[in-house]
Amino acid sequence: MENNSLPSLAAPIGVFDSGVGGLSVLRHIHAQLPNEHLLYFADSGFAPYGDKPEHVVAERSLAIAAFLVARGAKALVVACNTATVAAIRLIREHYPDMPIVGVEPGLKPAAAASRNGKVGVLATECTLGGAKFLQLREQVGLASEVEFLLQGCTGLADQIELGELDSAATTAMLKRYIAPLLDQGADTLVLGCTHYPFVTATINSIVRGETAREVVLIDTGDAVARQLARLLAASGRTNPAGQEPARIEGFTSASAAALSVAFSSLLGIDAPVSEVELAGKSLVQANLDI
Repeated sequence: MENNSLPSLAAPIGVFDSGVGGLSVLRHIHAQLPNEHLLYFADSGFAPYGDKPEHVVAERSLAIAAFLVARGAKALVVACNTATVAAIRLIREHYPDMPIVGVEPGLKPAAAASRNGKVGVLATECTLGGAKFLQLREQVGLASEVEFLLQGCTGLADQIELGELDSAATTAMLKRYIAPLLDQGADTLVLGCTHYPFVTATINSIVRGETAREVVLIDTGDAVARQLARLLAASGRTNPAGQEPARIEGFTSASAAALSVAFSSLLGIDAPVSEVELAGKSLVQANLDI
């Protein structure tokens, strides 16, 4: 367990995901906290997380958290549903005085948005089978009397990681996962993986082709950014306005060029990116900055 002294207000916020999906969360953070410097780690070389044992994902997540803290992070965002399920408790134990925010499928806002009490949840099998998610489903279900229809989306995050946002293969996969939920009456769909908001346009197109009723999509990135803002303010760590322009820096366990393209194509941001490699239980930066 580590207990570091309070960092500089200008210290960065560390954000990580199994790949580029967490960029959907990073864009909300950057929009809501424009003065904050951001470090983003895409663990694309170890992806996908969804088909790995929970203890493996937990160990990997702790190593990435340690890397970001070593780079000066004053707060951490686990921008991956699977990593949140596997590791958020352990990360908080390691850094008890640090603001740490995880993501989870937006069951509560989905229950509030649903008009007929039927909510479809699109997520990885690992997320849907996790004790944390099952407990949340039971709690929200009992409180709201909403029926949650669960759909594991094997391979979808991989397609998005490859940049195939609207390819025929991705569209066919999405239709295979979404159509049964709509057939069961779902009027709300939870995007239970941070990769999925990047295929919102394709999902909406499929929904329009499958049903005439209005279907609401729930993306929790905005709620994550608001919670982070609250924790930074409560702990006195918000970076004030009028300082140097916010910097965004990327790290990846795979191709620096690929992450650089993702920053540009998905967010319209030109960010410096470095490749890192796993050495034992710690991450070391490779001399491959671009």
